Amino acid sequence: MRTNNKIVGGTGDFQNSGETSLKDNLYLNVNGKWLETAEIPADRPSTGGFSDLRDEVDNKLQKDLAKFTQEQEDITDPYLKEAVKLYQLAHDYDRRNQEGINPALSKYKFYKNLKDLDDIRTNIKQLVLDGSFALTFWVSPNMKDTAHNLLYVGAPALFLPDKQYYGTPSEKALIPVLQKMSEQVLTAYGESEGSAKQIIQNAIDFDKMLVPLVMSSEEKADYTTQYNPVDFEQFKSDTAYFNLAQVITELGETTPKIVSYTEPRYIEQLSKIISETNFAKFHDWMLLNNAISMTPYLSDELRIMGGIFSRALNGTKEASNQDKSAYQITNSIFSEILGIYYGDKYFGKKAREDVKTMVKAMVKVYKKRLQNNTWLSDKTIKKAVAKLDAMKLKIGYPDQPRELYQELKVDSKASLYQNIAKFSEILVRDNFKDLSRPVDRTRWDMPGNLVNACYDPHVNDITFPAAILQKPFYSLEQSTSQNYGGIGAVIAHEISHGFDNNGAKFDESGNMNNWWTKEDYHEFKKRCQGMINELDGVKFGSGKVNGKLVVSESVADQGGLSCALEAAKQDPNVDLVEFFKNWARIWQTKSSSAFIEMLLTNDVHAPAPLRANVQAQNIDEFYTTFNVTEGDGMWLPKSERVAIW
Repeated sequence: MRTNNKIVGGTGDFQNSGETSLKDNLYLNVNGKWLETAEIPADRPSTGGFSDLRDEVDNKLQKDLAKFTQEQEDITDPYLKEAVKLYQLAHDYDRRNQEGINPALSKYKFYKNLKDLDDIRTNIKQLVLDGSFALTFWVSPNMKDTAHNLLYVGAPALFLPDKQYYGTPSEKALIPVLQKMSEQVLTAYGESEGSAKQIIQNAIDFDKMLVPLVMSSEEKADYTTQYNPVDFEQFKSDTAYFNLAQVITELGETTPKIVSYTEPRYIEQLSKIISETNFAKFHDWMLLNNAISMTPYLSDELRIMGGIFSRALNGTKEASNQDKSAYQITNSIFSEILGIYYGDKYFGKKAREDVKTMVKAMVKVYKKRLQNNTWLSDKTIKKAVAKLDAMKLKIGYPDQPRELYQELKVDSKASLYQNIAKFSEILVRDNFKDLSRPVDRTRWDMPGNLVNACYDPHVNDITFPAAILQKPFYSLEQSTSQNYGGIGAVIAHEISHGFDNNGAKFDESGNMNNWWTKEDYHEFKKRCQGMINELDGVKFGSGKVNGKLVVSESVADQGGLSCALEAAKQDPNVDLVEFFKNWARIWQTKSSSAFIEMLLTNDVHAPAPLRANVQAQNIDEFYTTFNVTEGDGMWLPKSERVAIW
């Protein structure tokens, strides 16, 4: 445990700043004035660097879509035309309000009329396509053979964000909100008050049956625990009653040899969960989930009504306005198309090349640090460098969309809900078809209009969408030192994911493969435990940080900041003051208490203010740059500083 967590933890400290010395709190010194006046928008759970930038990007695209609805002849891209048509449909609130609940009644009646397990079996294919059955399915690279795709079979989501919510005051506060909202939704579908109450209670009872069986966010944080391959014959046996094996073969256009159970504990109990005894509870759980899931695409009243519970979960006061909601629906289907459009229009070639130069510099620094590493053996260093050399880079946006988008044709005569239901099924079918296709290593994990970045251990690549490559992270107008403290640290963060506690288990081809010597891996785990200890139990908001949950992102933060610093120092005009200040600036944030609680429970990232402060405290140059000494709030004894990469 840190000796000075009074300054790195506590919502009050971070949202009521006053005058704060940089030596006592880097984050508050840089962001304090902003925190004093910042207001969280009514339709968002937080505000600050990432979320404000997302709003800027979304507003640009929203305005462009609105303009295109009036000037469709200006659209030359056929895919963008379909996106505009969907936006028009989503934005036609007069039509949506007139149609009301009617577009969804047929689907609601379909679920309402499922009378027993035989009905489930008869309609199992449609339930899988709807994502309604009590199993989840997705296809992605086989963790141990990434040249081929694999079917992963898991548990459904709970009503609350994580199993840790259950049995707490939060459950007592939130479940009544779910009940009240659900009653409003179900009566809109024509249920009587008494019938609605019974459906809701059954659904909640079924949800609680799942709690002891599903994995917590902490367990999922080590995602190799979700790789549990079984022979397809075993899967066939485990789901024999529902004939799921035949459904998988039909949708995947092949018979797989193996599947992976992401949550074996849950699947082992499947026959007890889905039984004649529990049928009413399971049935009503499906019915309620589907009823709520359809509301965003119906009338404006139902759209707002159906989001009451999700807003209560994260502390958002109001639903998005009509313009933003129409954009969000469009982006949910056509994000890749809008990302390419955004990149073409708003992201310049000069910036793209400049960022490439930064990435190359960062990789060079990383390679040097690996080669000069003092706690790794030569054998492990050689393997690590090979992985780094093989790492692929994706900057901005893809050159062209996936062929899948050729199938997404908007039917303007059909309702918004009918179009969304059709598209959702197309997307599910396409994912299943990956079983019979080779792994596509050119596919982007993120669209160009997303303010984020990622590392994919299965293909060993890093992605930096165009939307994040702007202030405060990056700008041609910012100094090199500021850019390295912003996007440079983000770039190195993603590279570091290749060598965090999860990424370290995958080789240069993305296969789960132990490329470490026994002694080196023992030392690596010891250092990761130091990162866990550093953050575990630190108070923040009304809760505490779970060190095991946030370890992978924290290791990446540490590697990202330290490597970006070394790259910045190669510039003859380096300014470490600006470097560290922009590092703190990119984590600028203010959040609702409910959102903080939810993030502490299920987010693999440490709270943003802690990311700014804790990793700076681990860097020796921070102390010399600002003359931080023992007795200052940011002081951390050298023996307690965590250094991995």
